[in-house]
Amino acid sequence: MLFAAIFLCLLPLGMSAISSHCLDCICSLESGCRPLACKWDVNSPSCGYYQLKQVYWIDCGKPGGSLTACALDKSCATRCVKAYMSRYGTHCTRGHTPTCEDYARIHNGGPGGCHRSATLGYWSKIRARGCSKYS
Repeated sequence: MLFAAIFLCLLPLGMSAISSHCLDCICSLESGCRPLACKWDVNSPSCGYYQLKQVYWIDCGKPGGSLTACALDKSCATRCVKAYMSRYGTHCTRGHTPTCEDYARIHNGGPGGCHRSATLGYWSKIRARGCSKYS
């Protein structure tokens, strides 16, 4: 948790954090915003509200004591996603503030997800949930 708090405090001025609306769209797509049990998905388990994976949870600072405990607690899982986006959000920007599209594609494809065409389909699904690039 301290790790996440440090990242949020170090967010550069002028750079916005992921919005609640964008988080809601990701949560809706990933789980219907329900605390889903861990299930096998592309080489490792995905868990909870945001379908977090172990490496994602580690990168967000390992809040909540374990991946499962955090992923199944909406507050903890949301803090994890926010910390992850604070850490990697600028990997997509070239002179612009990260957008919901950037964040969604990072969530789906990892730190460089915004540069991979494989995450465009995920972004389309997020848009279908009511999020726009600037949500």
